[in-house]
Amino acid sequence: MIEILKELIRDFQTEKPFTGTARNLPYELAPGKVFVCIGVRRCGKSTMMNQIAVQLHADGAPWENFLSLTFSDNRLDNLKHGSLEQILDAYYSMYPRKKKTEVVHCFFDEIQDISNWELFIARLLRSEKCRIYLTGSSATMLSKEIATQLRGRSLAWELFPFSFAEFLAHRGIHPKDGTSKERHLVQHAFEEYREKGGFPEIFDFSKKLRIMTHQEYYKSILLRDVVERHDAPHPQAVADLAARLISNAGALYSLNRLQEYLRSVGHGLTKDFVHNCVQWFEDAFFLFSVRMYTPSLARQNTNPKKIYCVDHGMLPSLNPSILANRGHILENMVFSHLRRNTQEIYYYKTNAGNEVDFLWIDATGRKRLLQVCHDISAPDTRKRELAGLTQAMRELGLSESEIVTDRTAETVKNSGQAIHIIPIWKWLLDK
Repeated sequence: MIEILKELIRDFQTEKPFTGTARNLPYELAPGKVFVCIGVRRCGKSTMMNQIAVQLHADGAPWENFLSLTFSDNRLDNLKHGSLEQILDAYYSMYPRKKKTEVVHCFFDEIQDISNWELFIARLLRSEKCRIYLTGSSATMLSKEIATQLRGRSLAWELFPFSFAEFLAHRGIHPKDGTSKERHLVQHAFEEYREKGGFPEIFDFSKKLRIMTHQEYYKSILLRDVVERHDAPHPQAVADLAARLISNAGALYSLNRLQEYLRSVGHGLTKDFVHNCVQWFEDAFFLFSVRMYTPSLARQNTNPKKIYCVDHGMLPSLNPSILANRGHILENMVFSHLRRNTQEIYYYKTNAGNEVDFLWIDATGRKRLLQVCHDISAPDTRKRELAGLTQAMRELGLSESEIVTDRTAETVKNSGQAIHIIPIWKWLLDK
């Protein structure tokens, strides 16, 4: 095992790491704190860690001071239930004079797959001269393991699939002059982003390969990040429930209805099981629930919730019928963009029962209302969307709100209120 570890350590040091497209994650490195990057599988966490390593090297750290391992590598399977101390034994057998004299930058990718990893990291912090950088595809990694063992000695950063701005950068498009040519380039790129989504690996794949790859991601998330990680019983019921939620992205769900669905397809399981499954999907950063906005936590818990996928481009690859509802894909895209910036996202229901797709809290603590409507040109649709927002603004004491559409751009003002109607591609860049 020691020789395999030495080979992997040496490979990283001698081969220039792939850095890809720079990400718009406003992270900071803090001395004495473990840097933790979490997010859905295949969203680019490993590449971003390579970007950090290259920057550290540019700032003066020699490559010999990097210890980087990817625990999804099957050559490290023997470590999963063995002693992680072998990692230090391997590294310091290569560089014995560095022990406790030079800072070693330790990059550990998908470390949550290793038993008792948190005890090993805590010991490194306590007794070695190391700076530590971790990635994982589990929110539990933060809430349980890190919270109990590292006791405030870590800072966590969430990474998602590419935003539209990051996709433009990947395509070499940098909007800045506002010309009509530039606008057409951006709009053309948006249509590609709408179709493909934000997982970086698939940007240059054919449609067939893209669909196959999305489906492989999905299988890997279900098997490794849900069933295996949580030792989930009834794997087929887990898969059936995930498929049901995906097919209803952007729609309301309740635990009772999901339980009834499972019974209808032959799974006589409890509501607690359904609740656990939804939590597992969220833990894997794959599916997200949005609650109704109300000051009462009890009402938030009892009212139906809305469900969204981490990436809009993945949805039609898993359920082609979703393509028929472009509004739901648009709404999922808006959710993903909001979720990159805040966890305080809700939907709102007015006293008259009109629903507003999103109420979110910005960095200043200000409530913001946002409705999503693919096409607002029909008079009845326009009247309904404007009336619902106007009523919500009045109830919440807000003077502005937004409607995100496919193409329409205008501002509607009435009685001191302003509703800004914004094309999706522009909204994604402005926000």
